[in-house]
Amino acid sequence: MAKDCPAIAIDHLELYVGNAKQSAYVYQQQFGFALTAYRGLETDTTSPLRENRHTASYLLEQGDVRLVISGGLTPATPIGDWVKRHGDGVAVIAFQVEDAHEAYHLAVDRGAIPAVQPTTLDDGLGYFRYAAIQAYGDILLKFVERSPNTTAFAPGFRALSSLTGDMPPLRDHHPLFSQVDHVVANVEAGKMDYWTQFFRDVLGFELLVQFDDRTITTGQSALMSKVLQDPTGRIKLPINEPGQGHKTSQITEFLHYHQGPGVQHVALQTSDIIQTVHWLKTQGVRFLQPPPLYYETVEARVGAIAEDLEQLRTLGILVDRDRQGYLLQIFTEPLSDRPTLFFEIIQRNGAIGFGEGNFKALFTSIEREQEKRGNSYIN
Repeated sequence: MAKDCPAIAIDHLELYVGNAKQSAYVYQQQFGFALTAYRGLETDTTSPLRENRHTASYLLEQGDVRLVISGGLTPATPIGDWVKRHGDGVAVIAFQVEDAHEAYHLAVDRGAIPAVQPTTLDDGLGYFRYAAIQAYGDILLKFVERSPNTTAFAPGFRALSSLTGDMPPLRDHHPLFSQVDHVVANVEAGKMDYWTQFFRDVLGFELLVQFDDRTITTGQSALMSKVLQDPTGRIKLPINEPGQGHKTSQITEFLHYHQGPGVQHVALQTSDIIQTVHWLKTQGVRFLQPPPLYYETVEARVGAIAEDLEQLRTLGILVDRDRQGYLLQIFTEPLSDRPTLFFEIIQRNGAIGFGEGNFKALFTSIEREQEKRGNSYIN
């Protein structure tokens, strides 16, 4: 294990929701995820971890993206309390590590707040070891270690076929998404630098790039952002805070409805964004639409690209270029009634940035949605 940064990759993201079964169904039907395993009342009545009797969890997979959708079975559960306050959202960012025990104690020795002591589960087929520390708001950073060569997600989970019989896959071609590109957090004003330093000091992450509120502004609202990454560049964690503006920042709106800091959006990487967005739209996924004049300047600003500009215009896909190449991106509307968590779909053609040239167009679109919700000004 690298001493400075124990995290190897994002192992999975766990979402806490009000109804796990229905949410899992939506992610299957609308986003093409495969439901591969389940843990709940039926799977292990003798589990040493009594959480199996109080929660239901569904494992969804697509490419290297793994989502665990968890819900409480009674009101008096930690998940129930979390959802009551924050609504549906990402509660756990889990990192794959070589040694969960060592990663946890290294982080705590560096100043992290302990959340879950190192715990080992073993079902005779392999072990699953995990621990967690506290991050911004009520978000946990989890360290996950598995037996070498094990194929199971974790003890207590059973393959879907063992519960429901064989089900044909929803999609019969390659996955829409290959991996998690980045996970973005929103924090309170004045806290971005604190959490930036936390990830550097505690987890050995590095500052990749930063943007001030003169860069990310529409003239009406603004935000500031710093992007952290692990030394390999596989894990990217931008952190936003609200900037100064005449109207309510999208970050302030998020903090209001999420009742504190948390994960604003998850970017999912795709190799064919046109095909992906077309399919998602046929399944009912709704996306933010860029300003009407956005595409008038794309060719002059970005130059030649392989994709057809008219197709991008029709689908509402944004384009940007940096020194390494170009990227294409699009953002969903919020995934639940609260204007909090959403997805970004991103295709990288060499580019390593985050669409800086699209910031104004994107945030103008978000401001338009805020106006529809009556949230241009929040006290």
